[in-house]
Amino acid sequence: MLPFHQAVAADFEQLNQQIVDELHSDVSLVENIGQYIVEGGGKRLRPVSVLLANRALDGNNATAIKMACIIEFIHTATLLHDDVVDESSRRRGRDTANEIWGNAPAVLVGDFIYSRAFQLMVRIGNPAIMALMADTTNLIAEGEVQQLLNAGNPEVTEQDYMQVVRKKTAVLFSAATESAAILAGASASVQQDLASYGLALGMAFQIQDDLLDYLGDADALGKNLGDDLAEGKPTLPLIYLLQNGSAEQKALISQALSGKDASMIEQVAAAVKSSAALDYTRQCAQQQVELSMSALASLPAGEFRDLLESLARFALDREF
Repeated sequence: MLPFHQAVAADFEQLNQQIVDELHSDVSLVENIGQYIVEGGGKRLRPVSVLLANRALDGNNATAIKMACIIEFIHTATLLHDDVVDESSRRRGRDTANEIWGNAPAVLVGDFIYSRAFQLMVRIGNPAIMALMADTTNLIAEGEVQQLLNAGNPEVTEQDYMQVVRKKTAVLFSAATESAAILAGASASVQQDLASYGLALGMAFQIQDDLLDYLGDADALGKNLGDDLAEGKPTLPLIYLLQNGSAEQKALISQALSGKDASMIEQVAAAVKSSAALDYTRQCAQQQVELSMSALASLPAGEFRDLLESLARFALDREF
């Protein structure tokens, strides 16, 4: 368990129990798929950021745990839908739900989890939270569509890429920390600062993911980068080469993306690693981490602000 998990261990345990409780359904398939996805877990950094921000602002723990559950459910629903759209068969080292149960059940259970999140919002009963999450989920959907349109297009710019990352990934991090501030009754300026913190944090995580695809072990490289190439996904290292590489490198990346050709993985990886693409990608992630940490200046000094800073540093320093 990471330090920021340990600091909210009691809240985190209650969160995990609430997730299990809220996935209850009279339809067994809903529970089976829901439990399978939740058990896959991951680091749950989005809900953890809710709990940390809440503690930093001395908010209501019970309400923050509900909010953390909402954030996790929306994230889980998007993963279920993403795997169907991307035709993915593996996630976090396990078969995806669509690989086991098929596309239709995965999509429908994703809808169930998504709507359960909104039921939880109604129970919280805060109009500002409802407005924030309605806007957030709309932006996430828009980002998904934009990513689909960008697939296989070697003309995608860095600005296009950053826009997709912001909508598809970063806005949910932003909503997580901003919602904690709203529920804690923080001032409008603190709410905005925590929204900015979460947005930059989410940007850093996704950009670092693009970097780690090239720095992980052979299995991770084959899976993550291979999937990206098969989907024609223009990630930041590839965009850097398309804009700054040699004529030969540009032609290689353009062919791999437009052809959605995973068989070119070794050539693409070699080209990226021999260039400044990874250094540039890390610099972009570092800039976002610095933005994230600077946004915390308005929070009360103490353990939980320090842990939010630690979470931002983890975005860059992690190896998984």
